[in-house]
Amino acid sequence: MENYTKARTVEQPCPCPFADLPSDTPEVRVKDGSKIRNLMRFALSRMEEKPASVESEGGDENPETNKGAPQKICRQILFTGSGPSVAKAITCVEILKRRVRGLHQHTRLLYRTVQEVWEPLEPEAGLDSLTVSRNVPGIWVLLSKDPLDKNQPGYQAPGCFDALWAQSAREEAEGQRTGQRRKRGGGAGRGKGPGRQTGRPRDGRKTPNQGGNSQE
Repeated sequence: MENYTKARTVEQPCPCPFADLPSDTPEVRVKDGSKIRNLMRFALSRMEEKPASVESEGGDENPETNKGAPQKICRQILFTGSGPSVAKAITCVEILKRRVRGLHQHTRLLYRTVQEVWEPLEPEAGLDSLTVSRNVPGIWVLLSKDPLDKNQPGYQAPGCFDALWAQSAREEAEGQRTGQRRKRGGGAGRGKGPGRQTGRPRDGRKTPNQGGNSQE
């Protein structure tokens, strides 16, 4: 591919994996360059009555956040991400679940087709354009204030994350207490105190030079 350069990348449309989803359900499309603070400001404006103000630097990359009219409070919201943005989408979901209590969750994992168009560096060389298709992993997360089908795979009930966060907090606190005990007891009694000797006594030790000086 040294004779080609990437001209553009086209993401093929992917059907929503959630059937019977209302058409007015807001979708937060998380991109690799998206800022979490901007995404969360939009999500909170659609899920909270009075969302907390979130400071942002620069403009919003999500076009839905630029509407000046008051946003309608929704019962459901959808987060999507693919490729490198999957981890960022999961982070946004966890933040929203901690801000808005009692949310039911459905998660779907799938692949999205991405086409890369490569153009030759020298068109006069007779080379044709190339189109490369790649399957990129993606995630769809539906959060709802209303109960969802518990029998569907990927369902997570409200409050399930509380036990996970509590366990992580206990493990972190236990690790900190263990580290403090090691610091307090690590240097005690090392080479100090009366009657404590380390190594051999120096009085009865002779060196080769001492033995040589005794001979005439």
